[in-house]
This record gives sequence, C-alpha cells and structure tokens, in this order.
Amino acid sequence: MKFKDYYEILGVARTATNDEIKKAYRKLAHQYHPDVSKDPAGEAKFKEIGEAYATLKDKDKRAAYDALGRHSSGEEFRPPPGWAGSQAGYQSGQAYSFDDIDLADLFASFSKGGRHTQHQAHHMPIPGQDYELTTQISLEDAYHGATVDLSFSVPEYDHQGQLRRVPHAFKARIPKGVVNGQKMLLRGKGGKGANGGKDGNLYLNIHFLPHRLFRVIDHDLLIDLPITPWEAALGATVKVPTLQGAVNLKVPAGARSGQKLRISNRGMPKHNQEHGDLFAVIQITVPTNPTEQEIALLKQWSDISTFNPRTHFVYEAV
Repeated sequence: MKFKDYYEILGVARTATNDEIKKAYRKLAHQYHPDVSKDPAGEAKFKEIGEAYATLKDKDKRAAYDALGRHSSGEEFRPPPGWAGSQAGYQSGQAYSFDDIDLADLFASFSKGGRHTQHQAHHMPIPGQDYELTTQISLEDAYHGATVDLSFSVPEYDHQGQLRRVPHAFKARIPKGVVNGQKMLLRGKGGKGANGGKDGNLYLNIHFLPHRLFRVIDHDLLIDLPITPWEAALGATVKVPTLQGAVNLKVPAGARSGQKLRISNRGMPKHNQEHGDLFAVIQITVPTNPTEQEIALLKQWSDISTFNPRTHFVYEAV
C-alpha cells in the first residue's frame, strides 16, 4: 500500500498535541472546503485532510499509525511483522494480506475491531522520536575532545498513553577529530519508546565558536602572521602560536603579503591519529607611529632603491 504522512498533510509535528491537531484541521478544512476553495484539487485535499484528522485525533488509531514508522508520502510499504495482529478482521493463525488496501480504509476499519483490538493497539511497540540539536564548542575542545552538557524537553507517552513533555538532560562526549558542521549520531538518546519500542536517536550538529587567532578549513588551520617590512625583505625566524604550543617559523627573504607558509601536522587532529596543517598567512605591517630616525631611514631606503612593484601596470587609455 502507499504511505500517507498524516502529520505532513495537517502541517503539524509528530509530537503535536490533540489541540494542535484539531486547530490545524479546522484551518485547512475551511481553506479547502468545496464550498469555499477555488483550487481544482481542493476537494481531494479536503478529503485527505479529513482522513488524516480521523486517524490522528483518535488515541488508539494514532498509536497504531505511529507504530508503522516513518516513510515518505507515496512510498510503497508494508506494515511491520505482527502489526496486523491488532487490526480488525485478523484472527490468530490467519494470514493477513495488505495487498490492494488503502491506508485510509485500513484505519477506518481499525475502529471496528472492538474493545479487544483497541486494547492491543494501545500496547503496540511505539518507537521513540528522533531529535536534532546543535551545540557550539571551542576550537580547543574540538582539538582535545570534550564533554558537553545537553538539555532539552521531549514528549513521551505515559502509562495511560497520553503525551507529556519530559526534561531530558545528559552528558555527551565529543571526540577529538570532529570537524566544523559535523553531525554526530547518538543512538538511543532521543525520545523514549513506548510499550517496548526502541528509544529514538539524537543527531548532534557540531559548530565551532569563532577563535581569536585561528580559522578552520576541514582539518587545517590558518593564522594571520604579521611581520615587519625588514623581516619580509631580509627574512627572519619568528614564533608562531599553535594549539600544541609555540613553534619557530623561518620567513624567507622577499616574503609577500598573503603568502602562506605551511607548518606541517599543527592543524586539527584526524581520526587516524594524524593532524592537518597550520598555514601562516603573511601580513606585512608598518609602524603606525614611526620615530624620526625610522622615517629618515625609510627615506634613505626610498632614495637609493630602484625597486618598482608596479612595473606590470599599463597606463595608456583603453
């Protein structure tokens, strides 16, 4: 049979309360009512909205629907093994075929199964909800690994089958080697399952906080390295900070602004025990308040130098 996402049809979350479902139904039913809507597909949409509401407003039908799991709308699927045992018309030991059955007819007949059928559906395993969270960590925590405190509220079914929101807090270990934007899967850390159903999963999006010195590209790091004009011209050895401590870096004579100098294995850790690289991006910086002696030396340099960095310019009118 083809699956229909009743929550999507009504435009509500799978955790929506009965009041939210009713409110969404009333709004859509008015919008697509054949006497009001000018949409050519309005009548079909009106019927589909009513079908979704008829299932989700009923506690037992909704529990049975949720037990089918998640599928894409229009996807061909079969209910999981054992699901038919709680449906109307099924007798113990009898094979049950779902061929050529419409999902709406299946749930319409569900209420005809009587008190015993509804009791069985009420106790069908219901998987817990999956959730997605975002956490921000420092670059240092990403480098060394860290434990973060996560806290959020989740809807859970109580013993009477009613949904209620329950605070959910736990610690999660972020291993070193994660990359910015990575999504971690924490199995069983989502919503609680009901009636023996599996707990849902939590998908944790990792984002790095901005760092005052370093920029991150995958496992590599970049740092702006300010140097003086004479260090750029003559070459120098300067200290550069890394997440593993400072290192000495040789700046070659004739260094240019924007030039990248690689410092191997000083980037972010990888899962294979290796590291990315650190790239020092040269920024030639001049004194903001030069002394008279410095100004005199610069003028002397200017007078004796024949260097012209703009020889490639073309000045004729185009």
